[in-house]
Amino acid sequence: MPSTTLAHQLWRNYAEAPDKNILYLLYNRQPDQSITYRDLVQGSLGYAKALDKAGIRPGEVVILILQHGAPLIYAFFGAILHGAIPSIMPFLTEKLSPEQYRRSLAALFQVTAPSAVITYPDFKSEVLQAMGESEVDGPSSVRSLLQHTDIFPSTEIEFSDLQGLKRSSDEIVLLQHSSGTTGLQKGVALSHQAIFNQLSSYSQALQITPEEVVVSWLPLYHDMGLIAGFLMPILLQIPLVLMSPLDWVRAPYRLFQAVSHYRGTLTWLPNFAYNFCAQKIRERDLEGVNLSSWRAVINCSEPMYFKSHQMFLARFQTYGLKSSALATCYAMAENVFAVSQGGITSPVTIDRIDPKIYFQVRKAVPIQGDETGLPMVSAGFPLANTRVCILDDGRQELPERHIGEIAIQSDCILNGYYNRPDVTAQAFHNNWYLTGDLGYLADGEIYITGRKKDLIIVGGKNIYPQDLESLTSEVPGVHPGRVAAFGVFNEDAGTEDVVILAEAEDEKWMVPEARDALSNEIRLRINRGSDIALRYVKIVERGWLLKTSSGKVTRRPNREKYLAEMRKSD
Repeated sequence: MPSTTLAHQLWRNYAEAPDKNILYLLYNRQPDQSITYRDLVQGSLGYAKALDKAGIRPGEVVILILQHGAPLIYAFFGAILHGAIPSIMPFLTEKLSPEQYRRSLAALFQVTAPSAVITYPDFKSEVLQAMGESEVDGPSSVRSLLQHTDIFPSTEIEFSDLQGLKRSSDEIVLLQHSSGTTGLQKGVALSHQAIFNQLSSYSQALQITPEEVVVSWLPLYHDMGLIAGFLMPILLQIPLVLMSPLDWVRAPYRLFQAVSHYRGTLTWLPNFAYNFCAQKIRERDLEGVNLSSWRAVINCSEPMYFKSHQMFLARFQTYGLKSSALATCYAMAENVFAVSQGGITSPVTIDRIDPKIYFQVRKAVPIQGDETGLPMVSAGFPLANTRVCILDDGRQELPERHIGEIAIQSDCILNGYYNRPDVTAQAFHNNWYLTGDLGYLADGEIYITGRKKDLIIVGGKNIYPQDLESLTSEVPGVHPGRVAAFGVFNEDAGTEDVVILAEAEDEKWMVPEARDALSNEIRLRINRGSDIALRYVKIVERGWLLKTSSGKVTRRPNREKYLAEMRKSD
């Protein structure tokens, strides 16, 4: 792929295949909407012209607060054609706290200082309220609040005077925001060249062919959806079938129907989606579904659970899902997307290790042929343009099978955190990007074990909550991945107690006797598999645990919810 700008690539794709259907938008109770490159360019030019008319200059940030649909897609590429820097924010839904959303939006405006916001007419008040403003013109940094209903596709296609074609490949093209919040203080600034480098290397790792069809429900405000489920297929001329995240949550079977109908070959899922689909989709909604075209269903989140893959395969194998389709990936916005990929040329490696040694000395020692070992799911080999090493607390490189912080080098690395030079400087050490993720290397493959910042200290011992969560998720009756482990300070003991919250797999485990038995089994599993004596286990019903906007269980809010309930019961 020529390494110029995303605007140039869109122009080339349009020139080569103007009437190719590149995108199919799926809506609830509406016909699918097909979009050609001609449609995409005409719709995007409408937004580019609106930004130009509003006086937005190339290189300025434009915030997009729009729901799933053509306006969001046109607004994104319209900003790029104009040479502005788009950044997609989650839309306020019933699953997000309005107060937290407004605080998050205010923090984003404060750090990013966008020049324009594109949203709905009835959402303007939310934007102004988040900024503490009442003036019609909006917050001081925002010169224009554009209503998408006032913007129409361009009837003429003219590229020559577009500012996006005058940008250089090393300039910032977009901002991604991390999935730990609704999208906030740390905007990952990526260049055109970094994105092209990622797409070139990742398409090789995936062994992309002209027959690919990507099917996705992932939100475009996270890297998995934005890169793998949006930019990559559109820029590489791979047909993309895109449904709304909200529609997927309400009717996950529609993803499978779309794969069957459009002969989808590639899909990325966070780990919880494997369990969600396996447990929520009914037989009647899969009538006539054929999943044999699925070449890779890629688990791209940490942690990844072996049990989740087993459940997914067992549930959908009779509909044509192949075991070889189960794949894995380690990714982050700071590297555009993928760091590693597994499961494409050979089955995903499951590394069964000795849990006692793992927890006591932070080393992954394999147990040959022992089903009692802790199953670790490989995230595959690093991409060809990416180097990975494991560092100890002194930032010295560790040998294979020693757990430490993952550091990476590549030509996809972020330009920096937007308007945060202090945070950018802290993120690097000797030209290595420090991910904050913990893991190990074994035979060249990457295994993710947790996050460095979530450390629990018990009696001077370092306890990593992901370790305990992995053990807990292996207990029958626990919903895999729906576990939160954290520390609560014990004033009498002068150290932290470990608390585990675990969602039951179904209602039968919420009967008092079954709940007590499940709690005891979790304690036994933790006590046998680690060097701590676990006392506090709380079994909660499905949906109790709080999650991020990307579906990950989040520890701090669940700790606060747990403590609030404990205070009420006192």
